[in-house]
Amino acid sequence: MQTGFSLAQLADSDVANSEEILRTCVHCGFCTATCPTYVLLGDERDSPRGRIYMIKQSLENDRPADADLVRHIDRCLSCLACMTTCPSGVDYMHLVDHARRHIRETGHRPWHQWATRWVLATVLPFPGRFRAAVAAAFYARPLSALLRRFEPAKPLAAMLRLAPRTLPPRSRHERPGVIPAIGERRARVALLRGCAQPVLGPGINDAAIRLLTRRGFEVVLPEGEGCCGALVHHMGETESAETFARRNIEAWTREIDGEGLDAILVTTSGCGTTLKDYGFLFRNDPDMAAKAAAISERAQDISEFLETVDLGTSHDRPPVKVAYHAACSLQHGQQIKDAPKTLLARAGYDVREPAESHLCCGSAGTYNILQSDIATQLRDRKAGHLSALDADVVAAGNLGCMVQIGQAVDLPVVHTVELLDWAYGGEVPPSLAAARLA
Repeated sequence: MQTGFSLAQLADSDVANSEEILRTCVHCGFCTATCPTYVLLGDERDSPRGRIYMIKQSLENDRPADADLVRHIDRCLSCLACMTTCPSGVDYMHLVDHARRHIRETGHRPWHQWATRWVLATVLPFPGRFRAAVAAAFYARPLSALLRRFEPAKPLAAMLRLAPRTLPPRSRHERPGVIPAIGERRARVALLRGCAQPVLGPGINDAAIRLLTRRGFEVVLPEGEGCCGALVHHMGETESAETFARRNIEAWTREIDGEGLDAILVTTSGCGTTLKDYGFLFRNDPDMAAKAAAISERAQDISEFLETVDLGTSHDRPPVKVAYHAACSLQHGQQIKDAPKTLLARAGYDVREPAESHLCCGSAGTYNILQSDIATQLRDRKAGHLSALDADVVAAGNLGCMVQIGQAVDLPVVHTVELLDWAYGGEVPPSLAAARLA
């Protein structure tokens, strides 16, 4: 694509990077076939190709983000299916991130949208605040149907519907610490605790820790580590995202400089995509660039890491048919497509993959709150494909997907690592025990 940025504009490294991305796009349109919003809405402006053109016009002309740009960028899930499809290698992820920051700095939103985003950024990344909000949602849930009738209140209604009726027990590994390997130590790894997952799915990391320590890995939960920054980053809050990322980088760097870390493992694939991008995020920061790049090099999804590990012989288990949901952040963001399915099959599970597995389930961080109507359509479409597989359980590698899909399927929804832990001598996932699959 031809561009017309001035030399003064290109002096800004973010603009220069976006200009390079724009020049890569040839407007072939392959991306439209795999874009969830274009598939649903059929509007060119709700396709990657259309959004790219709108971003170009706004940035190139130094124009504040107008209502059209805000609307159509907000509808983008950042599922990155377009990047998997694109034959030209367009780096849409960093372009749309720049657009969101441009909207945050120059665009206009109604007051209720700003208020919703402020609440999300103030509550979700902090486990204590988030736990309190989920507990309070129990009492406000009966209001969700009424709130949904009013446009400004739709995000609040969506939050209430997504909140679980009961919170799972807290993890015994909630606080920082070191969990020693069982037997001889083979390696030392950090495990991201994150923000929402310790509240909604503490059993996921517990299963990962059991599985890792049984195979001789010492697991570190570093002091000072927290939210990866993804939730605020995808709302254009770049400074807040950098604050979260910087804290994590320093926490892991202390461990690397101390007893060392062979890998930094992530059980929420949305966070993993962000960790692997820390090097890019701090590329222009002379104090952080090298440390951020070192963290990104060590970051691995749990399935990516376990595929290289001899997990031993799986125990005899009842035959379980697993519908595998490929999280977008895993298959498109990190290009990890086969590892989870291979691991589950090795463990003795009957793995089944749904139609349209490349399409997003509609979770996408805070998307199912901010764009609940589109998210619900995508959720129901995904649930229909998963239900058609005649499976016993749905497995996924991302907590947000698990919560989203769990609303619409009449099956237990568990993390891939929970099934692996069970297969190799660990505990039965609670939802499977409740469904009497064990």
